[in-house]
Amino acid sequence: MVNYDHIIVRYGEITLKGKNRGQFVKQLRKNVKHALKGFPAVEIDAHYERMVLTLHGEDYHAVVAAVRQIFGVLSLTPALKTTPDLDAIKATALGYARVLGDQIKTFKVETKRADKNFPLDSVACSREVGAHLLIHRQPLTVDVHNPDLRLLVEIKTDAAYISGKTEKAVGGLPIGTGGRAMLMLSGGIDSPVAGYMVMKRGVEIECVHFESPPYTSSRARQKVIDLAEVLSHQNGKMVLHIVPFTEIQKQINDCIPDRYSITVMRRIMIRIVEAIRTKREAMAIVTGDNLGQVASQTLESMYTINEVTNTPILRPLISMDKNDIIAIAKDLDTYDISIRPYEDCCTIFKPSSPKTKPRREKVHQFEDAFDFAPMIAKAVEDTEKLVFSNRTKKEDAFDKLF
Repeated sequence: MVNYDHIIVRYGEITLKGKNRGQFVKQLRKNVKHALKGFPAVEIDAHYERMVLTLHGEDYHAVVAAVRQIFGVLSLTPALKTTPDLDAIKATALGYARVLGDQIKTFKVETKRADKNFPLDSVACSREVGAHLLIHRQPLTVDVHNPDLRLLVEIKTDAAYISGKTEKAVGGLPIGTGGRAMLMLSGGIDSPVAGYMVMKRGVEIECVHFESPPYTSSRARQKVIDLAEVLSHQNGKMVLHIVPFTEIQKQINDCIPDRYSITVMRRIMIRIVEAIRTKREAMAIVTGDNLGQVASQTLESMYTINEVTNTPILRPLISMDKNDIIAIAKDLDTYDISIRPYEDCCTIFKPSSPKTKPRREKVHQFEDAFDFAPMIAKAVEDTEKLVFSNRTKKEDAFDKLF
């Protein structure tokens, strides 16, 4: 196995940010530093066009696994560093190929020459390094189309880097560059995926969950806590607001016609999240709504529910197929948690035939029959706040050959 001493981190959409790129790079460096707090020896050198991690003996597999999940990182390349001298580059490349031994039979050399003062151009450098390998590492042969080893030589002013594999990362924008939003986190499949997708656009999220004991169990509560912890791995930390919703749900069940109960419940939930959002100085509300999936997710329902707030409601899953959402949930490791058979508050007092095209004037009439404002204020006041700040170091399927 190659004993890499550096990892080259390449940026995603940050490269398109023009004059604001420096702010994005600064935030990304902060996020990478947080992810690597368990690797104190790693040195982070963030440049305008990329980031270089000096490992100082840390396990590169573990570092790659930690960094590749950070939004804003496009790819990672473990590399060997040497001086920007042709003989040093040849020697390092040969050492690299020798370590791989019989695992490789064919190779190709590609050179990227950022330092235009280097005496050879990219093609000539690749030719020289390739010839050196052919002479000293027989029976290795060249295959420019499908080589076992695609050897990359990157020449900078102060160093050269030799590498053989680039690993894709998640891309997106660094969390912390897009403001803060409140995610309405149920125990289902959709809402964690919605939170993940909004975080990928650089938005820091906090979660709001509604519980209704004794109708919802402690296991349903733990299910949501586990989902929030998974999301904290991307967010760096996570705040979970747990709203006591029992009394409000009982009142809705008592005084709102059955077919309109879901619509009124969602409107009250939005009012509560709006109050928490104001306290937390967030700028948007995120839901896992998927158009037409259930009664509260028709356009008519969304139109009626949206009325209670001027805050943007982000619905990143709005047009996705359910199978695509499930696939993301499985990749995110939230799917198995979400399908645990413990009900959340949205499933209790569920009407047999909810209204799919609720009318605002009807909702106003029903809501005016009872003053929910004091109950909403008390629910906000009694909301419990939990904070998660751990980040796991889950081993990744990074090919240990290179």
